[in-house]
Amino acid sequence: MRPGLRTALATGLVGAALAAMSHPTVAAWIVSGLGEAPRRGLSAERLLALATHHLALAGTGLALVALLGLGLGILATRAGAASLRGGIDGIAAAAQAVPPVVMVALALPILGFGGPPTLLALVAYGIMPVLRGTVGALEAVSPEAREAAQAMGFTRLQILLRVELPLAMPGLVDALRTALVLAIATTAVGALAGASTLGTPIVAGLQNQNVLPMLQGALATAALAFLCDAAMLALAGLASADRAPR
Repeated sequence: MRPGLRTALATGLVGAALAAMSHPTVAAWIVSGLGEAPRRGLSAERLLALATHHLALAGTGLALVALLGLGLGILATRAGAASLRGGIDGIAAAAQAVPPVVMVALALPILGFGGPPTLLALVAYGIMPVLRGTVGALEAVSPEAREAAQAMGFTRLQILLRVELPLAMPGLVDALRTALVLAIATTAVGALAGASTLGTPIVAGLQNQNVLPMLQGALATAALAFLCDAAMLALAGLASADRAPR
């Protein structure tokens, strides 16, 4: 088994273990072991429904982040847009500097409750790693590869699509993995805006001083992050295996 696939398997096993720990029966045992009297927790069906909503919202945010981050990263590495690079990087850095909780709170009066303010926080907090990862991956492409493509008569678009992006793919995948984990973690904050996520039992548990749903929400969120990261690692491993010479 290739190293990348072994890492994906190990990460997936950790995610599966965390998911099992979030089950109401197991989570109640953990709470009891911590010296707390377990009260009413979430059923496995309710937890799965929240995880589905959480993943859908995080996936939508990741798609927006990927679109903007990759697009701005490609733009920043073009020779004709060199003067814009500082401004692009500054805006992305400023957006990430605002904590997601604050971003959600500021967006509530304008965007209302639910998914929209959460998506805004996801984009603001996740665009920087994708932007910088894209820039770094494209700048690491060998100049000789570009020069060879130019000598073969490739246009700038063909060089980007057929030379630069394929060679930069490992770095781009790493940037998207980071953004994915950030998206899953940040989506939990959306519960403060009324979005149905795995942060919902955490907020409810804090309000009711009930440790059990708080623990379930935290474990399920971590499990989702590990499982999604494992999926990304597996896809990257399979893609690299397909590109490897036989």
